[in-house]
Parts: sequence; structure tokens; C-alpha cells
Amino acid sequence: MVDLLGASLSTSIHEELEQIRRSGLYRSTRSISGKQAARVEMNGRDMLLLCSNNYLGLADHPALIRASIRATERYGTSSAASRLVSGSMEPHELLEVEIARCKGTEVALIFNSGYAANTGIIAALAGRGDVIFSDRLNHASIIDGSLLSGARLIRYPHNDHAALFSLMKKHRGSGRALIVTDGVFSMDGDIAPLRELVELKKAFHAYLMVDDAHGSGVLGEQGMGTTELLGVSDDVDINMGTFGKALGSFGAYAAVSVELRELLINRARSFIFSTSLPPSVLAASLAAIKVVCSDEGKCLRAQLRVNAEYLRSLLVQAGFTLPDGSTQIIPIMTGGAETTMRFSDLLLEEGIFAQGIRPPTVPAGLCRLRCTVMSTHSRQDLEWAADRISVVGKRLGVI
Repeated sequence: MVDLLGASLSTSIHEELEQIRRSGLYRSTRSISGKQAARVEMNGRDMLLLCSNNYLGLADHPALIRASIRATERYGTSSAASRLVSGSMEPHELLEVEIARCKGTEVALIFNSGYAANTGIIAALAGRGDVIFSDRLNHASIIDGSLLSGARLIRYPHNDHAALFSLMKKHRGSGRALIVTDGVFSMDGDIAPLRELVELKKAFHAYLMVDDAHGSGVLGEQGMGTTELLGVSDDVDINMGTFGKALGSFGAYAAVSVELRELLINRARSFIFSTSLPPSVLAASLAAIKVVCSDEGKCLRAQLRVNAEYLRSLLVQAGFTLPDGSTQIIPIMTGGAETTMRFSDLLLEEGIFAQGIRPPTVPAGLCRLRCTVMSTHSRQDLEWAADRISVVGKRLGVI
């Protein structure tokens, strides 16, 4: 009986995988050697990396590496348990103080990843009888956190604050209302209308949460993200950001009020039931914040803007369709999944690593190459990349 059940399960999984392959949605990992940099080695070949979130090139920055090594030597390799079990270590507290200072909030709380932060925060803040208003293009972790909460989930049309106003009037309830949005949308590269969302938050006495994973470090005069860029930092209740993208480290944070931090410590299951981040990672994140806030950080952000504008202009001149946007995320619309993955494979042959994005990450028919620039890409890198992308685009009939 056990063998029959095992065989049945194996057949079922095999059939599911075959269906994924037939639909053009099969995923697999690709191995690279060495550090995450503007160029990487893949299968012995030098490749231009055009799909990394290491926007400022900090993942191999000497200051982060030194800080990580020193912390390991001083504090060891692990925190060994949840902070509620074995205590907060000094690096946890130092990093949270610095986050709160930079973001202009009372306090901050560290989570193990952006996914853990969003699922933990949303499910802690909202529950049965509450309503969550979520942008239709929000990250999967926001959707999952909303579903875990048990609250009623209302998804509004992307960046449409007028539609959100109507939905909030229609679905006004007696419990909490939470508006949650990406700051920079990870697949389109556009920015949320935070000023308008702040007005709605105030009008309906709602909470406002911004996932600024792709804005942290790169937007605003001090690199503090979309809330700083748009001047609404004081009006956002939960400002979530990550260390694993522009800041070149790992983990995430919530910059909040004292009371909200206390609620998260008591209710956020991803915080309560996870071994906390190790000292080496925390120290690297703290070093990254210092780089971002320095003159070097300003120069890196300026170069990133120049690089993004330059590649975007080259691709538009070549005839590609690009969504409106001004950030370092540059999606090239390719249509169907099969064409998209063929595009990505042919670029690999040319020496460019650029990932194809398919459902469920994006809606069917809106597949794309998600190109991302780094401040460490050279002008020659971008010119060569645009030329090769154009050659492949013409070959596949995308342009």
C-alpha cells in the first residue's frame, strides 16, 4: 500500500511538472561564480549581470565585508534563537536605532526578510472584521500577508487613487482599515502616488503601510526611499524596507511608532517564531546604511540615475515598449511566456544575464524581461547591452 501511494504521488508530481513545462512557466536556478557584481562568471563565461537588485553595488563593498568579519569574530556566527527566547544582541539594537534615526521614526524592528516582514506585519495589524486595501500590483508577500490575516482584502487598480477612494467609501467597516502599497513596484519600476494615499489615509482614519524594498537606498536626497522622495515620511505608519537589495546585505525592517513596535513584537508570528539574523548580517547592514548616508552614497545614487536614464533612452530609441517609469527597474515588454524565455536564453548566449518574468509574477500576456541597472555598470556596458538586446529583439519580432 505504501509503495502504491508513493507511486501515485510521484506520478501526480511528474504530471504537474510536465504541465508547468508545457505552459512555458517552468523555473530553474542558474549558478554563478564569485561575487554579485556588474559582471559575473557563469559556466566559465564572463556575463553582464542585468537582473540584480544590487543597485548600488554594495554587495561586495569593502566596508560591508570588514564589518561582517569583525562582527563574526566578536559575536560569533548565530543568534541561536528568536530574540524573545535568547535575547536581543547588541548588533540588533544598534541597527534598529540607526534605522529609526535615518527614517525619522520613533523606533524600528528587524525582520529576517522582506517576505517575513510583510507577512508578519500585515497579519499582526489586521484580522477578522478589518479591511485591507492593496494595490493590484503589490508584491506576493503583501498578498500572502493579507490572506494570512483573515481580514477582508480589497485590491484596487494599480496606482489609481480615485478608484481607491470609491472602494474605501463602499467598504468602510467598523474595524481597522489598512492601505498597503509598494513604494517602487518591483516588476514595473514605477512609483506609488504616496501623497494621494496619505490624503485617503487621513480621510478614512486608516493605517498606511509602504513596502519600500526597491526604493530604500536609492531614492530621496539621503537615500531613505520613496517616502523621503515624496515628502510623506511623517504620514506613513509602517515604513518597511529591506537590506537585501540596494543595501547589499540581507533582512528587512519596519520603521514605526513605539506602540506599533510593541504590537509587532507580540503579534508578528514571523518575528516571534524565527531565529533572528546573525551578527555578521546585522553588521553588514549597519555598514551599508552608513555608506548610503555618506557622500559616496550620494555619488552612487547619482550614477544609478544616470545609468537608468541612459539604458532606458537607448532601448526606446531601438523601438522597445517600456512602461512609464524613472527608476532603475526597466521592464522590456515581450508578450508571451515562450518568447520571453527564448529572449532570455538568447541573451545568455550573447553574454547578458537578464531574467524573463512570467505568470504568476506578472499577469498573462504581460511577460517581460526585467532589466535592472547598477551604479557600477559602465557606459560601455549599457551601450553593448542595448545593442545585443536590440539584435535579439529584432530576431524574435519583439521590435
